[in-house]
Amino acid sequence: MNLAGALPVMNIYKTLREEAYEANMEIQRHSLAVYTWGNASAFDPKSGIFAIKPSGVDYDKLTPDSMVLLDIEGKIIEDSQRRSLKPSSDTKTHMVLYREFSSFAPSSLRGITHTHSTYAVSWAQAKRSVPVFGTTHADYSIEEITCTEYMDEETVKNNYELETGNLILETFRKRNLNPSNNNMVLVAGHGPFTWGNSAAHSVYNSVILEEICKMAYLTITINPHAKPLPEHIIRKHWERKHGPDAYYGQT
Repeated sequence: MNLAGALPVMNIYKTLREEAYEANMEIQRHSLAVYTWGNASAFDPKSGIFAIKPSGVDYDKLTPDSMVLLDIEGKIIEDSQRRSLKPSSDTKTHMVLYREFSSFAPSSLRGITHTHSTYAVSWAQAKRSVPVFGTTHADYSIEEITCTEYMDEETVKNNYELETGNLILETFRKRNLNPSNNNMVLVAGHGPFTWGNSAAHSVYNSVILEEICKMAYLTITINPHAKPLPEHIIRKHWERKHGPDAYYGQT
């Protein structure tokens, strides 16, 4: 056995498992899912390997070692020391997004989170995209938070989780959205997926998404005729945080 070559690989495995574990713990800490709902994954673009929550395991029973390692084609990577658990049922959705979205900006897609948070799921079940009603939303996206169409019956029968990923891809292509600047989506009737430059950042975006969806719901409850924020205010808030002359924060 080539120990010199094996050690870096084992270090990648360990790092990915730890990152995925911590991200999944954040889902529970922020009450974005109950029981075994939801999942987060951590991806290493160089090796094409990601770690994801095992299917149907309670959060309080998770450990870094229980995270499942897979390659970008969805093949489980077995360690010589242990037998892998079954990965999350949403694994193929993560796999598709890593494989296809990474070409836009490899450094900006190293983690994906899927939750069943109340307000985000409610907008997905209503099959409604979330308008940019205020500056909180504009700080994170200049676009509405897009909701996909429903999948047709034949597509659902084909390979549901893989087709969920394809549906997200198709939605972004049709609407000319860049996943680097739009790191959250609602899948109609299902719920939210978010991504980021780390597994932790993808959960952060899930927390932000839930708050935006909650604010948007309250906005249309107070005023059913509420209009999106004017474009010039949206642009100002986005650019002061993300533009070439950004001045938000300490950098």
